[in-house]
Amino acid sequence: MSHAVLPRRTLLSAALLSASLMGAPSAQAQEPVLNIYSARHYQTDEALYGNFTKTTGIKINRLDGKEEELVERIRNEGKSSPADILITVDAARLEFADGLGLFAPITSKVLEARVPDQLRTPTWIAFSTRARVIVYNKALVKKEQVQNYLDLAAPAMKGMVCVRSGSHPYNISLGAAMIAHEGEARTEAWAKGLVANFARAPKGGDTDQIKAVAAGECGVAISNSYYLARMLRSTKSEDQQAMSRVAIVWPNQASWGTHINVSGAGVLKHAPNKAAALKFMEYLASDEAQRYFADGNNEWPVVKSAAVENPALKAMGEFKPDALPVENLAKTTVQAQKVFDRAGWK
Repeated sequence: MSHAVLPRRTLLSAALLSASLMGAPSAQAQEPVLNIYSARHYQTDEALYGNFTKTTGIKINRLDGKEEELVERIRNEGKSSPADILITVDAARLEFADGLGLFAPITSKVLEARVPDQLRTPTWIAFSTRARVIVYNKALVKKEQVQNYLDLAAPAMKGMVCVRSGSHPYNISLGAAMIAHEGEARTEAWAKGLVANFARAPKGGDTDQIKAVAAGECGVAISNSYYLARMLRSTKSEDQQAMSRVAIVWPNQASWGTHINVSGAGVLKHAPNKAAALKFMEYLASDEAQRYFADGNNEWPVVKSAAVENPALKAMGEFKPDALPVENLAKTTVQAQKVFDRAGWK
C-alpha cells in the first residue's frame, strides 16, 4: 500500500503523530504529503487513498478517530496543526466544524462544475450521499401504509416501529430536515407518535433494525440506504433470507423528497499542504473516486456523470431526494435534539 494508515488511537498517540510530522527530517519534508484526519471508518476506502497516491505521487498520512476528538484536537493544535483535511460523515457535523472556524475557503472551478450547489458550501464539499429510508416487513405492513415519515406515527403503526437512538446523528439530521419542511410543532407531534408506536426501546444500529423487521419483531424501521445495499450484496444466507422478507420505501416522494445525508470534507485553515489538499478534494469529485463510493461503499455519487455499477443500488431504484441544501441541516439540529428529548426518544 502506498500510503500510511494510522488506526484510531488515544490522543497521546495522536500527539506522537503530530510530533513525527512536524519534526520530520528536511529531506522527507520535501516529499509531497497530505495529512488527513478522518472520522469516516470504512475499510473499503483504503483503495481510494492508494489510488490517489498512485495517481499523484502524494503520500497520505491518516489519523482515524471519532469526529468530536478530531475536531477538539484541531482546535488545540491551532496554527501548529499538521492536519490538511478533515473528513467526516453527517452534514451537521461538517457545519459544526465550519462554525468553529476550522475550514479554509475553497476556490476550485472543478468542484463548482462537478458538485451540485446544494451539496457544497464555500468551505466544504459532500462527496457521497446516503438516504434515510423506510424498511417494512412485507407480511406485516402494506407499502401504502408507510409512504411518508409522518406515517410512522400513525395509530396503525402501534407497536410496529423499530429505530436506533434519537440521539444518533442520522436521526437528528432527519429531525432537522423535518423541522425545516414541516415545522417544529408538527415534528414534535411526529416524534411523540413515533415513540408511542415503538415495538421495543431503541437499541443497536441500522442493520439491527433491518434484521428485527425481517424477523417480525417489528413491522417497520428507519435505516440508511447503504446498510440495505450491504445486506443485498451479502453472500451470507441469513442476510439473503432477511432481505427476502423486507422491502423499502422512498419516503415523501409526493412532497419534499427522501432525506439524504452526506460524507464530506474540508481543507483546514492552517493546512501546511494546501495545494495537495485541494488536489485531493478535486480527486474526490473525479469519476474514478465517485464510482468507488458507489461500488465500494454503497453510497450515491454526487457527480451526475459518474456511472453506478452497484447492483444493489440499481435494484433499489431511483428516487426523488430532498433538495434542501445540506448545510441547512445544522440550523435546526439543536432544535431536533430538544424535540426528541421532549418526545422521550432516547
